[in-house]
Amino acid sequence: MASIRDLKKDIDYLVSLVVVDCFQYSSYFENADKDAAYKIAGEVMAKHQELRQRVNHPDGKDNPKLIKAHYRKIGEDLLVACDAAYAQLAELIEKEA
Repeated sequence: MASIRDLKKDIDYLVSLVVVDCFQYSSYFENADKDAAYKIAGEVMAKHQELRQRVNHPDGKDNPKLIKAHYRKIGEDLLVACDAAYAQLAELIEKEA
């Protein structure tokens, strides 16, 4: 299992990529839907806070299998959230093109 520290860094890194891409979209296109881009960034930041909270407070501290499953689920949720955010951002970009 990867360390908790690495998981926190992964959360920070992937969320920051999505947020940066949202801001790049809003500054690159003249007629960009900035409100929608900021909404995507806000949702991802809220998910960031939720995931970091879940990392810091695991369930079932006595059972190593539960801990491992807990952190695996956090990683999966991170990827799903980032993928969904990129899908929404792709829809905005397709409207501009």
